[in-house]
Amino acid sequence: MGRFLNKGNADFENARNAEYVDKSAMIQIINETLRTPLCCTCVTRARRFGKSMAAQMLYAYYDKSCDSRRLFEDLEIAKMPSFEKHLNKYPTIYLDVTKFTTVYKDNPDIVNIMQQTVKKEVCKLYPDAEIEESDDLMNALFAVADKTKEKFIFIIDEWDAICREFEKVPKVMDAYVNLLRRMFKTDETAQVFAGVYMTGILPIKRYNTESALNNFREYTMVRPGKLATSFGFTHEEVEALCNKHGMDINEMERWYDGYKLGKQSRIFNPYSVMNAINDEDYTNNWTSTGAFENIATYIQMNFDGLKDDVLEMLGGGKCGVDTLTFTNDLHAIKSKDDVLTVLIHLGFLTYDEETKECYVPNMEVGKALELAVKESDWTEIVKILSSSKNLLEATINGDEDAVAYQIGKAHEANTSILRYNNENSLACVLTVAYIFAKNYYDIHREYASGKGYADLVMLPHRNCTKPAIVIELKYNKNVKTAIDQIHDKNYPEKLQAYKGNMILVGITYDKKSKEHTCVIEREE
Repeated sequence: MGRFLNKGNADFENARNAEYVDKSAMIQIINETLRTPLCCTCVTRARRFGKSMAAQMLYAYYDKSCDSRRLFEDLEIAKMPSFEKHLNKYPTIYLDVTKFTTVYKDNPDIVNIMQQTVKKEVCKLYPDAEIEESDDLMNALFAVADKTKEKFIFIIDEWDAICREFEKVPKVMDAYVNLLRRMFKTDETAQVFAGVYMTGILPIKRYNTESALNNFREYTMVRPGKLATSFGFTHEEVEALCNKHGMDINEMERWYDGYKLGKQSRIFNPYSVMNAINDEDYTNNWTSTGAFENIATYIQMNFDGLKDDVLEMLGGGKCGVDTLTFTNDLHAIKSKDDVLTVLIHLGFLTYDEETKECYVPNMEVGKALELAVKESDWTEIVKILSSSKNLLEATINGDEDAVAYQIGKAHEANTSILRYNNENSLACVLTVAYIFAKNYYDIHREYASGKGYADLVMLPHRNCTKPAIVIELKYNKNVKTAIDQIHDKNYPEKLQAYKGNMILVGITYDKKSKEHTCVIEREE
């Protein structure tokens, strides 16, 4: 058994011994590309979305040095037409790039060390192949393929680890890209490889408008294509897990649902779901990931409009983004759109390909983004977030002056001059000001109710005894108008489940005086 070649199926067997959600259908998609011009595939997802698990599954399926039938015969791939054709039929190489970046993090010769290490094992396992000492890895693999008349499957996990660790060392980056091109983008590629599969966080780097490896078919957080459901858990899968383990599907949805991948709008973070099941608790797992270390750096970059967009999304809104400007290089972020695109790839935002908008997918990520803002130098927003608990208490206690004062401070501090004087702007700021309430409430903007829409409705979570809160906003009108509108549109009747435990809040803003006024009634 080798470290890179002929690894066997032990990793995937361990996965099958634990709670396993069947993602084997993706093997059929990869099988269809083998020995074709489309044989090179690159899948990029945020951390802990199941990339390595899928790579280990593919390795166990293709590796000819082992018999993996028992690991797959009860999975979806066993029902598909290509199952027998490719099962354990290929010499397969598995390269986890993080093994090298961990040991050789500061070594500028890391690319040469990596390929020479793999080449040494190839020479050991194929002593009859005519491999010269001066040969690079591609020459060595070509010699083996020529000798055995077999083509390799090459699987690279965390392909972009070198790009992330050595982004400021151009010589290492150039050497790495040249190695990948040497192996996967020459006239010899089809002679040596039946298929190539890479995973990573970032898509392949683009030079000008062209990918460095434009022969790869890429499936990303922005454009997941056919593999949208192959990474992350679907709602049906999480619902089945909740039924099996006695977990609350509503809490799972609130914490971990909301990623939109292509046409799939109900994708959950699998790592977070499994942690919740194992711990029998719901919590934020993102602050412990490596990606979180950089988020504060990105969001406080001084690009025009970035602060407003982050504020909008913290308030539950969506923001337009041009994902095509980003060159997939963390060292070359040049605009607000680049920052938002990075956050999509890192999993801190999700992306709607149809509307070209991004937004915060769920409460777990929202809390991580909120914490990152608190660690940034956006002092005014930080103050509002910190006072959010007091605002909720003042609202529930009926303290109209305190509510009006705090909303005024939030409005003044966090809204650009161009967008200050309109109800939508105030609704966005209001949602951020009440962000602490997300611990107890589901917060809805433009909530359909009665004859119209309530600007903000906060419905308590199940088993929470706090009152429902209906808020109506008005601009340049008497505050009584806001409360009257709530009654006129029959909002309380629409919310019958909360009758007797509901607070009605009217808030108005006067353009000339820039004063906010608040009236609070408790619905009996």
